[in-house]
Amino acid sequence: MSDHLVVDGYNIIHAWPELEKLAESSLEHARTRLVDILVNYAALSGERVVVVFDAHQVKNAVERAEMVQGVQVIFTAEGETADSVIERLVGELARQGTVHVVTYDWAEQQTILGRGAYRLTPRELWQRVIRFEQEGRKHYQNSRPADSYLENRLVEEIRAIFERWRRKKD
Repeated sequence: MSDHLVVDGYNIIHAWPELEKLAESSLEHARTRLVDILVNYAALSGERVVVVFDAHQVKNAVERAEMVQGVQVIFTAEGETADSVIERLVGELARQGTVHVVTYDWAEQQTILGRGAYRLTPRELWQRVIRFEQEGRKHYQNSRPADSYLENRLVEEIRAIFERWRRKKD
């Protein structure tokens, strides 16, 4: 069993101020930034992340999915909403583990809850992202490269034996 996070992409873009500002000048840039944030989050959290972007108003659009560094990115087909794809995904993924769906859409929240998923608001996801980034930084800042050297992890007695062997070869 694994944890899944399904994200309504445009819902998040319009809910997070940083992304909303990017979207004003370039929606593509905002999408890329969101996916980058989710890639880092997935790596730190261990969750399987899927982000769905609504293309139902794009003429002749066909549903397409791609993997971006472990995050599945789905663009819906013409006439298909992100909500319908999310509902389908929840039905499939709920059998595999816990599913959280990130959306502000109240009707969508009620539907996914009825299908066995949990909901997160965009704000709750942002708080998770920040928490995992802080934990990740703390972990990597506390370790120095030399800490991983075998020499530095040896018991003093073994270290002394190796040092004697080294000096005999000179």
